[in-house]
Amino acid sequence: MPHVLVIGATGQIGSALVPALRKKYGKYNVVAGYHSKKPELPELLDGPVEQVDVLNRDALEKVIERYNIDTIYHLAAILSAAGEKNPMQAWRINMDGLINVLEAAREHGIKVFWPSSIAAFGPSSPKYNTPQYTIMDPTTMYGITKYAGELLGRYYVLKYGVDVRGVRYPGIISSEALPGGGTTDYAVEIFYYALEGKKYKCYLRKDTMLPMMYMPDAVKAAIQLMEADRSRLKLMVGYNVTAFSFTPEQLANEIKKYIPGFEVEYEPDFRQAIADSWPKSLDDSVAREEWGWQPEWSFEAMVKDMLVKLGRKLGKKLVIE
Repeated sequence: MPHVLVIGATGQIGSALVPALRKKYGKYNVVAGYHSKKPELPELLDGPVEQVDVLNRDALEKVIERYNIDTIYHLAAILSAAGEKNPMQAWRINMDGLINVLEAAREHGIKVFWPSSIAAFGPSSPKYNTPQYTIMDPTTMYGITKYAGELLGRYYVLKYGVDVRGVRYPGIISSEALPGGGTTDYAVEIFYYALEGKKYKCYLRKDTMLPMMYMPDAVKAAIQLMEADRSRLKLMVGYNVTAFSFTPEQLANEIKKYIPGFEVEYEPDFRQAIADSWPKSLDDSVAREEWGWQPEWSFEAMVKDMLVKLGRKLGKKLVIE
C-alpha cells in the first residue's frame, strides 16, 4: 500500500479525495495535511492529520519522514478569483509551494499528483473542444502559475526522473465542501440558495458556458491517473479532463425542475472577464487514450444528486423523483 500525504486536505477537492484514498489504501496510510483551515469533517479526522505549510520545506520534510511518505497529492493553491485580489500571495503559494514539493519528491523518490486547470488557457486558445496541445496565454495569476506548474512538473520528469502526474481540471462541483475563491464557484453556491428558498445573484452572464465536472469524477481522475501504467503515459502533467459544459441559465433551469419557484439575477463582476478567457468545452481524447479516462456523471444526474445531498445536509425536505 502507498503511504500518501494529501496537501490541502481541507479544500474542496481534498475533502473528498482523502476519504476515497483511505477507503482504497487504509485510513492509517493516508495523511490529511492542512495549513490554516483545521479539519472538521469526520472523514478527515478518521486517520492521521498533520499541519503542513508548503512554504516551510523543513516542516514538509519532517512529515514525509515521520510517515514514510511515497506519494503526495499536492492540492494547496490560491484559486483564480482569490488570486486576482492578492497575486503575489498566489504566486508564492502556487509556485514556491510546488517547487518545495517537487524538490522533496526528487530527494525522497516520491510520486506526485498536482492538478492544473482550464485557467492555464487564455483568450487566444480555441474556445470549443479546446485541444490538449494549443495556444496557452493565461491572463490571471492563477492561470499563469498553473501553466508554469505544468512546465515545471514536466521539467522534473525529464531532468530528474521524478514521477509527476496531473490533470487540467474544469470547474468542480461538490456537495462536501464550499468552494474557495474560484471563478466557477457559482455552480456550487447556487444550490444552497435554491434549497434555502433565496434568490441567487450570479456574478456571470447567463450564457457563460464553461466545462465542469462533478466531484466523484474529479476524485476518480486523480486516482486513476496515479494508478496508471507509467509506460503508457507520454504527457504526464496537464491532461485535459472534462465531463460536461453548461451555462448559469441552463443550471438554473435544471434546478427549477425540482424547485419551480427558484429565481436568479445576473450581475456580472470582474470574474466575467476571467470566465470569458477560458474554454467552453474541452477535448480530453489524450487522457482517454493514454490512461483510459472516462467520466461517469452526466449534467442531469449531477444536479439531482447535489439537491439530494445538500437537501439532506441542510435539513430540507425535497421530493425528487
